[in-house]
Amino acid sequence: MNTSGPHLLAVDQGTSATKALLLDAAGDVVARAATHLSQSHPGPGLVEQDATELLDSVRSAVAECLKDAGPAAVAGVALSTQRESVVLWDAATGRPVAPLVSWQDQRGTGRMARLAEAGADEEIRRRTGLPLDPMFSALKMASLLDEHDPARARSRTGALRLGTVDAFLLHALTGNLVTEAGNASRTQLLDLATGDWDDELLDLFGVPRAALGRVVASTGPFGGLRGLDPLPDGTPVLAVMGDSHAALFAHAGWRSGIVKVTYGTGSSVMTVTDSPRPADRVCTTIAWSTDRTVYAHEANIRSTGRTVTWLAQVLGTSPDELIETASGADAGDVTLVPAFGGVGAPWWDAHAVPVLAGFDLGTGSGQLARAALESVAHQVGDVLAALPGLRHVSADGGMSRSDALMQLQADIADIDVIRTGHHELSAAGVAHLAGLGLGMWTTGELEQRAGSGTRTFRPAWDDARRRGAVAKWHRRLTAARSLGGRDEQEAS
Repeated sequence: MNTSGPHLLAVDQGTSATKALLLDAAGDVVARAATHLSQSHPGPGLVEQDATELLDSVRSAVAECLKDAGPAAVAGVALSTQRESVVLWDAATGRPVAPLVSWQDQRGTGRMARLAEAGADEEIRRRTGLPLDPMFSALKMASLLDEHDPARARSRTGALRLGTVDAFLLHALTGNLVTEAGNASRTQLLDLATGDWDDELLDLFGVPRAALGRVVASTGPFGGLRGLDPLPDGTPVLAVMGDSHAALFAHAGWRSGIVKVTYGTGSSVMTVTDSPRPADRVCTTIAWSTDRTVYAHEANIRSTGRTVTWLAQVLGTSPDELIETASGADAGDVTLVPAFGGVGAPWWDAHAVPVLAGFDLGTGSGQLARAALESVAHQVGDVLAALPGLRHVSADGGMSRSDALMQLQADIADIDVIRTGHHELSAAGVAHLAGLGLGMWTTGELEQRAGSGTRTFRPAWDDARRRGAVAKWHRRLTAARSLGGRDEQEAS
């Protein structure tokens, strides 16, 4: 393998796997490796991972990726991570003291209700750009501390550390306790206006500042690595981003009118904005921070790819086979509302429950599969309708490989969908940011790269068909919210 010239090692630590990619000076991937991760569900609404296994997966993926490469050719490391997930660890030993609490976990629902009843939700949204919801880190952090440090004695002194996955990995691999700004903006503890932890929010959620890392830009400083074989100690960490933010960067998403949709376990819909002002029904967040802070509007959908894997398990097939079945099927009147743990943007209803409607004794697996695929396109379509001024959708993620889903998305949302010709965009995007700092490429070159190898799906439905499909979806979504405790008037 040619290792002449500077190379970048990109590590993408995701929910289901950790990937490592080695990129050359042209931005091409010359080596890759992946280590898969497990999840556990110890109770209703609870989703956990083994934080030690997660750290080991980073070590394993890096070692495998570099086994045939000269580590000395690596100019630096770029890291993308899952975002709202939380780790609690011992500051002295670095060992986790509890399982990682996943971004999908709903254990903060009770505290969320109490805060909402006290009228705190609007002020939280004003300061953080995020609606009060158990997906975000603060409620998970509070729950972890309630269990493992109820008096906050150890966390107030910094003996216990608490953070998102980027903070945990950076502390383990560099010894520095820092958190990247984009990841920090997903905690619901950061004031968007100041770019720093908000003392009143910390008090409100019961999270001591001493337990958290210092907030730094997406380009650091993060420090040098230690003990990440076979990389030499001192190899710099050049860039860190949340996975969805990194994917937006890979799409050259700094250009206005472009909305990035990542079709993964859940889905992230994100587009840049000029202002940190909160938007109606979607989140405002920090996309990335370099010499200036770039903000984004984002919507999070809890269950898209996860809906497909769930149904595949129920039907005794694989997700790929299910999607293939759905591609040639007609759902008829069948609708699946996958409100597993409620529904996210733009409704933000943690009380909604899953609904399967319109089926009868003649309903078969093909109709169910198609309904699952349609649920993905409808959920994303609801978000796109809440974002003004869009030119087209830039699609990525595993499910974007389905032509049927991409065409459905174009039809339901009445917008062109441009599917990337590249995969592993989270790793690529954070590597692109790191490479800019090294002078390996320019923003113009990255814009050209983002446009290469794409395929465009254009709307084919007429207005009547589109309106009818969306109206039926909304009726059944309303039912899912009403059954969860919301009356029909509030749900609409």
